[in-house]
Amino acid sequence: MSLRIDIAGLRPERIAVVPSPLAELGMALHALSEPGHHPGLQGWVTGVTARLDPHLADRMCEADFLWRTTFSDLFLPCAGVPDRTALPGATLAEDLDLLDKLTDEQFVDGALEFTCALPYSLPGPGALADAGIRRLALERAAARGPRQLHFSERLLAGPPRIRAWLRRFLEDCDEAFFAETWARLRHQLAADARHKTDLLRRKGLAEALAAVSPAVSLDEAAARVTVDKLGEGRTATRDGGLLLVPTSLGRPHLMVLHRYAWQPVLHYPVASPGPVAPASVEQLALRMTALSHPVRMRLCRSLARSAFTTGELAQVHGMTPPEISRHLSVLKKAGLLTTRRRGRYVLHQLDVPVVARLGSDFLEGVLR
Repeated sequence: MSLRIDIAGLRPERIAVVPSPLAELGMALHALSEPGHHPGLQGWVTGVTARLDPHLADRMCEADFLWRTTFSDLFLPCAGVPDRTALPGATLAEDLDLLDKLTDEQFVDGALEFTCALPYSLPGPGALADAGIRRLALERAAARGPRQLHFSERLLAGPPRIRAWLRRFLEDCDEAFFAETWARLRHQLAADARHKTDLLRRKGLAEALAAVSPAVSLDEAAARVTVDKLGEGRTATRDGGLLLVPTSLGRPHLMVLHRYAWQPVLHYPVASPGPVAPASVEQLALRMTALSHPVRMRLCRSLARSAFTTGELAQVHGMTPPEISRHLSVLKKAGLLTTRRRGRYVLHQLDVPVVARLGSDFLEGVLR
């Protein structure tokens, strides 16, 4: 399984490696919401959380589905600018100005990506234009609790108000903790971007992509970039460009923005992985047996990012609910899942800290 970027006709000057303050803020919010994904950031997360204003912490929970699952494409708004060659801003304010340039339709579709399961790499109607998709979005939001339902209702009823809310929230996060973090990280990210740009100029795209991640490869004959992930998707540079964005807070996530009509983006980690504690022999044997089935591997990829009901997983993976239930039972018996009830819905999620003890290769495989 893989994500593919067709680059036929892509000119070298249309390939750029540029840090994004807004994308890094998105990863900061993700790490604060899902610290189990980032064991190497425990000290930073603890420090930020300890001094976080309670009111800002409450606001952080209001729309956390935009960054908890991974992070929304809204954190890379430059990719949605119509000419498909825009670059991230040099400052957070410039990135937020790019976010303001997205249409209401782009903003809503990006915000509802993890709720609605809209057509992502293919053209199709959005939630503002299609009543059926709008109903589906609200039904799925309801399955995830009243907070997400309330936010989705407000978003669909008045996108401009939510857009203003989000910009103000991100500006307050910058003032509270991110400006200090960005001042520390931006030099590392700029240095990595210069290094990758130098590789592009001296040795070509294949060498630069190999330096990004061993999971990224270039087939020059087919004019295609392939990213090895437990998921499928396809996009193309068409008449636009290809953007590489480094992240220091994002490891182990290697993400590909492949939304239809947006500029393709590789968002890749530059920091070193943290140490992984060994598992006991008995637990390792039980858990590796549970993970030996390819369907359960794919389920783990979904469950690592968010909690899902059995019905949602059945729809996403094209299986029946009983089939999904049998696989979930095996994973749960191995101690790899957490389960919680919310009203009439039962939500399942991968226990990422437990998975981390199996080894960094597997963890990076399901999270990248």
